[in-house]
Amino acid sequence: MSKRSPGLQEEILPSAGLRMTSLWFAEFVTVKGIIAVMNKIISTGIPAPDFELPDETGTPHRLSDYRGRVVVLYFYPKDDTTGCTTEACNFRDDYSAYRQAGVAILGVSPDSPKSHAKFKAKYDLPFPLLADVGHGVCEQYGVWGLKKFMGREYMGVMRTTFLISEEGTILKVFEKVKPAEHSSEILAALRAQ
Repeated sequence: MSKRSPGLQEEILPSAGLRMTSLWFAEFVTVKGIIAVMNKIISTGIPAPDFELPDETGTPHRLSDYRGRVVVLYFYPKDDTTGCTTEACNFRDDYSAYRQAGVAILGVSPDSPKSHAKFKAKYDLPFPLLADVGHGVCEQYGVWGLKKFMGREYMGVMRTTFLISEEGTILKVFEKVKPAEHSSEILAALRAQ
């Protein structure tokens, strides 16, 4: 069962400490008797919601600190899993092209800073991995939702990337990302800007 309610986040989600805009709407989904609020992924042309999250060393990063630079903000499910490793290593392998273009890469998952530190060291990743342990930013960006795997339903991160302008506006949203091709896809989008 699913029911949409415009403007619901303004009434409910700020109590969870999230800053929401009136452009969002929530969807209630009943899963095995549990009601979950699922945000829709935010779209292009609007300001990217600001947030602050710690990286793998515990250092806080605010999205607004990156104003003046294009940002690749990618959300991934879990450190050191096949798809997430492929995606991160492709960003690593193409990192010089991003750096040359002045583009910042920020990876976000619900893993802890400690998990991020191990993942980053193991694969020599040159960009920050931000820990969204309570998945509040994932919810804010609409990438936390119902997933299905091998007949099992659960809540988790939907692999999604946001390309954000120097002014902090969302330029492009990449949904249902294919990890092996994703970095090339983003570089092509950057060249087309």
